[in-house]
Amino acid sequence: MPNQPNENAASRRRRPVHGSIQPSELRALGLKPEDLLDFSASISPIGPPEGVWEAIRSVDLSTYPDPECLDLREAICHYLSTPTREVTLGRVLVGNGSTEIFHLLTRAYLSNSTDHPGGGSALLMTPTYGEYEGACRMAGAKVLTQVANLSGDFRWDISEASRIIRDDRPDLVFICNPNNPTGVYLTHGEIDGLADASADSGSLLVVDEAYLSFVEDPWDSLELLERPNVMLVRSMTKDYAQTALRLGYALASEDVVSRLRSYQPDWSVNGLAQKAGISALEDTEYLPRAREAVYRAKNYLSAEIGELGLEVPPSAANFLLVKVGDAPRWRSQLLAKGIVVRDCTSFGLPEYIRVGIRTMEDCQRLAAAMAEVAAEALAESRPGN
Repeated sequence: MPNQPNENAASRRRRPVHGSIQPSELRALGLKPEDLLDFSASISPIGPPEGVWEAIRSVDLSTYPDPECLDLREAICHYLSTPTREVTLGRVLVGNGSTEIFHLLTRAYLSNSTDHPGGGSALLMTPTYGEYEGACRMAGAKVLTQVANLSGDFRWDISEASRIIRDDRPDLVFICNPNNPTGVYLTHGEIDGLADASADSGSLLVVDEAYLSFVEDPWDSLELLERPNVMLVRSMTKDYAQTALRLGYALASEDVVSRLRSYQPDWSVNGLAQKAGISALEDTEYLPRAREAVYRAKNYLSAEIGELGLEVPPSAANFLLVKVGDAPRWRSQLLAKGIVVRDCTSFGLPEYIRVGIRTMEDCQRLAAAMAEVAAEALAESRPGN
C-alpha cells in the first residue's frame, strides 16, 4: 500500500483544526502538558463542579450506559423548564459533545442516500467553528458561505444571508451565537430574520450556543423552540469544564430529535459523562461563579492587551480575538514562554490569535508574556536590527 502515507496526510489536511496543543506537538517540542498554560481552549475557568467527582465515582464501570440518556435528559428538562414554559423529554438529544450532534445533523439531512439523492447543501456563517464544514464535507454536501465583515465589526449582513437562504434553499443553516472565534453575538431580531428565511425555504436553522452561558446579558433563545425549523445546540463541556468527558445537547422539535436519534449509535454518551452532567446541573451556584470569574478576568485582559497597542474587538464570549499581525509567529513565541494561544489562520484570520479566559492569575501571566513578545517585536523593527 505505497500510497497510504500520502492518503493519511491528505485526510489530516481535510480535518478541521481545533484549539489546544496536540500530544504529538508536545512530544516534538519536548514539553509536558503541565509545563504550559493553555489559553487556546475556551471553557469555564474555575474547573468542574465539585460534585462531579463524587458522581463519577458512583458509576459502575461494568454496566452499559443508558443509550437514551433518560436521567440526564430529564435533568436538562428540569433545568430549563419554567412555570410558563415546559421543555419536554422528546425535545432533548444528548450527544458526545456538541460536535457529535453536528455530524448527526449532516448525516441525517445532507448525506447522499435513497431518501436524499445527490446529497444536500448547507449555509455557513463564516469565519466560524471548523467542524460544521468538516461534517458537511464528510457528508458530501454542497457548502455555501456568508462571510462577515472582516475589516470592520465581524458582523454579517443578515439581509444578504436571508436572501441566500431563500434563493438557494439549503437544507441546513449553521450559525454560532456568540460566534467562534469572533465573539459576535447576534440579537434576537437578527436570529429571527434567519429563522424566517429558513422557514420560507424549508431549511433547518441550527444555532450553536456553546458559549451562551458566558454572555453577560443574553436574550431568551428558548423562545425559538416554538419554531419547528430551529435547533439549539449547547455544550456542557465548556459550561462546566468537562472537556475530557465530551457532553453536549440539542433542543428541537420531537420530529427533528427523533430523526437524529435514528442515526446516533447506542452508548455514544458514556456513563461517566451522563452522571457528571446530572451532577453539574444540580449545582445551581456554579455558573454564576464561573461567569463572575470570566467577566473580571476578561475585562482585565482586554485592557492590558489594549495597552500594548493591539486591537481587541468586542467579544460577548469567554474568549478574546486579538489582532497581532502574524498569528503563527505570536503563537510560536508565546509557546516558547509556556503559553498556548489559538492561531486563527485556520479560520481565515492569519493576523489574529484567540485567547480563552482563564483565572485572573493565569491572565496576568498571559498579559506579561504578551508584553514581552510585543517588546521583542518592537526591538526587532528598529533600524539596524
